[in-house]
Amino acid sequence: MFKHPLVPTDGSPLSQEAVLRAVSFASEAGARITFFCAIQPSPKMYYGMGSIFDAHMPTTFRESMRSTAQDILDAAEKLALATGVECRKVMLFSEEPYAAIIEAARHNECDLIFMASHGRRGVKGFVLGSETRKGVTHSTIPVLGIDALHHSCSGTPQ
Repeated sequence: MFKHPLVPTDGSPLSQEAVLRAVSFASEAGARITFFCAIQPSPKMYYGMGSIFDAHMPTTFRESMRSTAQDILDAAEKLALATGVECRKVMLFSEEPYAAIIEAARHNECDLIFMASHGRRGVKGFVLGSETRKGVTHSTIPVLGIDALHHSCSGTPQ
């Protein structure tokens, strides 16, 4: 049985559903949770002739993103603690959220990645992709994808 899932969250309603389900799972299984938030290190910028750049913008952006991530993780922690589930919070700056998720799971010795999925299927799923799909295909740690739109779960066979 899984005893230490990593639960990535971005604060969206979809990932909040995964947090709720993960806390319920952990409560029933006697597991502890590591909540994780991947932070984009800097905004994508495009420059052209005559563009004006504020030298403080990257620092301001990072501080804002870190603060937002902390708020998201604090809310998840509050929910876990209210149900008696032991947890910790981790954030990491990364251009590739799926890679940061896998890195965080490995670093924190998690035995499961428990994450939300948009439930896109067919061509739409292939074209748009998802962090869950990338996580499933790149991770050696089992991934449980919570498809909140279709109220189902999918995972990687191990």
